[in-house]
Formats: sequence, C-alpha cells, structure tokens
Amino acid sequence: MSTLFQNVTAILMDADRTVLQNAFVAVKGGKISSVGPQRPTGSYDRVIDGQGGILMPGLVNCHTHTAMTPMRGYGDGHDLHSWLNDYIFPVEARWDDRAIRAAADLGLMEMIASGTTCIADMYTRMNIMGQAVADGGISANLCNGAIFFGQEFSPAGCGDCQKQEELFEAWHGYDDGRIRMDAALHAEYTSTPALWEWIAGFARQKGVGMHVHISETRKEHEECKDRWGKTPIQVLNDHGVFDVRAIAAHCVWTEPGDWAIMAGKGISAVHNPCSNLKLGSGVAPITGLLKAGVNVALGTDGVSSNNDTDMFEEMKLAAILQNGVLQDPLALAAWDALEMATVNGARALGRNTGCIAPGKDADLILLDPEAPNLVPCHNACNNIAYAAHGSNVKLNMCRGRVIYENGEFLTIDREKTLREVREYAIPLLFGK
Repeated sequence: MSTLFQNVTAILMDADRTVLQNAFVAVKGGKISSVGPQRPTGSYDRVIDGQGGILMPGLVNCHTHTAMTPMRGYGDGHDLHSWLNDYIFPVEARWDDRAIRAAADLGLMEMIASGTTCIADMYTRMNIMGQAVADGGISANLCNGAIFFGQEFSPAGCGDCQKQEELFEAWHGYDDGRIRMDAALHAEYTSTPALWEWIAGFARQKGVGMHVHISETRKEHEECKDRWGKTPIQVLNDHGVFDVRAIAAHCVWTEPGDWAIMAGKGISAVHNPCSNLKLGSGVAPITGLLKAGVNVALGTDGVSSNNDTDMFEEMKLAAILQNGVLQDPLALAAWDALEMATVNGARALGRNTGCIAPGKDADLILLDPEAPNLVPCHNACNNIAYAAHGSNVKLNMCRGRVIYENGEFLTIDREKTLREVREYAIPLLFGK
C-alpha cells in the first residue's frame, strides 16, 4: 500500500537537524520513498492530511520487558534486589503461555498507542512474545536473558542456552527482518564465565547482537569489582561478550574506563531514567557517556518498575535530569533526548529506521496538532521533548502499515486482551 502524508511538520532526525514545514512524505512498499516541500508525482492509495501536526520517526524502546504488565504497581517502594527477590521472581514462577500472551498484547497496546514502533525486549517465554509481536505489527529485537548459578556448566544442561537456540530458529529474520533475535545475558551477577563465553560464541556464530543488564545498582557494580577486580563492562568484555553489536541496559554506575571500552567496541548504553529513579538506583552519567563517544539510546524498562512505557516521558526526564544534576540548563538538549529515542535507538538495534529519509523503513508517528499541551509550537523539537505525551499520538505506522489510528488498535483485539488479563492472567499470577 502507498501512502502520502501532506501538510505535516516533519522532524527528519538527520545530521542537519532539519524540521520541514508543510512537508510531503511518501511511503511505498514499506519504505519512505520521498520527502520534501513539494507534492511528489503519482497516485497514492491513501492521502493523510496532517493538518500541520508533527510527523516524526517512530520511537525505539531499546530496553523493556513487555509482558510484565500484570505487575504494574506490584512491589512498589523497594530497591531493585528486594523488589526482584521478594515480589517479582515469586510471581514470575506462575507464568503460563496463555497469561504471557495476554500480558504481552497489553504491553504492545500501550507502546503502540504511545508511538513506539520498535522494541528490544528481554524476558521469558519469548516464543510466545514473538507471536504477539508478529501479530501486533511492530518491529522487535527479542531475547531471553540467560541465567546460570550452577558449578558445572554445559550448554546441554543449561535451559537458557537451549532457549537462545530455539528463539533464533523460530523468529530470527521473520517478515523480512521485522523480528530479530539477540543473544542475551541477564547480568554479570546472575551468571558465570562459562555461560558468558558460550553466549559470546553463540552470538558470533549466528551473527546476532547482544543485550545485557549492566551496572544498574551500586551494589551490583561494586560486588563485581570485589569478585573480579573489574567492572561488569570490563570483565564481560574480557570474555568476548561485546565482540558483536551490543546494548548495555542501565549503565548507572559505569565509569570512564567503561566508557572507553563502550566507545571503542560500539556498545550502546540504554538509559532508563524513570525506572532507575523509581527503584532508587541512581542517575546514569549520560553526558559523560556521550562525551566519550558512546551511542546512548532510551528504554522504559518494564512497567513493574516504571510504571508505564511512554517514551515521551523518558525523553523529557532524560533531558531535564542531566540539567538538574549538573546544574547546567545546556547539559543535555531537547534534540539530544530526541536522538536517543529515535536514530540512536535504531543504531543500537541495527535497524534501518529512526529518521525520515528515502529508503528508510516507514516507521512514522503523527501527533495531534490540536492537543492543548502542544499549542503553541514555537519549536517543534522542544515541544516533543518537553511537552508531548504518548496520548498525543494520532497515528502509528510501522513499515508502511498503519497499526493504530485515532484511538483504534488495528492489529490487536483490545476487548479480548483486557478480558484475558483481568479474568485469566491476574488471577493466575496473584490468586485474585
């Protein structure tokens, strides 16, 4: 299907930071075919009048746990380790496939409605998540965070090694690469060197990326240094974990020595400001990472520690948090935050998206020009970073297919999903 957007303020996310007023953006065959101030020639199956609203690249959520939606608000008020061990892990032991699917659909609805078109999702029962993503229409890098606490490691005896293989075979490359599989370690502190090396070898062999939780808390970071004499980034790097395209989630307690490795290896840091603040983990040194040449992207983490997946909220907090901590209103600009949520995220996940240009995947979102919180618009970029909410999204297009418009989900059954979550998933997990 071909689509023409007209009368839009297009945020191109190019190197020149172009904001094109009264723009025309054409989409054909899932790709952006033309961008400019003049109407392109030819006919289109659909013409969408943006009425002066902002058209921008779809948002890229580079670290999330989509199916954790039933745990929204559960265990609030605890640090990461108490929250995980006393609340989350006991509930997760009760999952089944039906509940995961309902919870995943609910999470995808929330993200789609708030403008996300691509995610990096780390969780359990990822084959079920793969089908939810396939049906929901967004793009995803899926991974199962491997954990191993045993003394004697063998791939055959580690279920999470088998899950890496199964996920790769089931979903990697699906729908012309709309779904991809990344290898993953949950974290340094939940695994052993033998697993690190197996995962690293698997990623190199299969040609996939890597996804790891890194230095989320001071405790995690310092205990790793006590164990190995090195930080999590440094010790995992020694074992080859970052010899492929990699994303490191959180990075709150990373140090300048880590940043040098990350910049040299092309490891992307994924900033999760809402989750890190809510859990009391700290504030990631984003300006330091950027100055060191590290690609920094954004993620929401799971709703159980956020408690939502609104990437506009993450953008605003990412920008103003650095300014406040450093007492410098220019520490992180609105454009920097917008890059993290779009083009930097695309780079982190190896995706052909994140900007509006011919040949890029047609991942586009249109904001409501009549939203009171977006009027007036002296500067479109500042409005996006500081004023916009996910609820301002009128339309979500992924790879040329409109999957959400004017409050209607076009790929997910809203009523069925809510019913399944309320009547099956929540009673299963919480006995309610």
